[in-house]
Amino acid sequence: MAMDDGVPSRKRRVNPEQRRALQLLACSPFGAAKVIMLTHGFTRRTLAGLVRAGLAMAGHETVKTDRRLVGRIRITEAGRRVIEG
Repeated sequence: MAMDDGVPSRKRRVNPEQRRALQLLACSPFGAAKVIMLTHGFTRRTLAGLVRAGLAMAGHETVKTDRRLVGRIRITEAGRRVIEG
């Protein structure tokens, strides 16, 4: 049986690094800049894996001060469910 996000209802398993990344993202209501996640020691591969698994989503936003695009990553509801239990 599939849940509404297209993922089987069985519990997903994440490794400790992925769980730590999700916990950090859960504390950031607007997500975190990818560069901040990399500064915290997460690899691009870990972040991409979370996005591919549907546990996080990536996007860009324009920084008003200098009109640059900044990559951001946010936790999804599926990601929240994983860390909640």
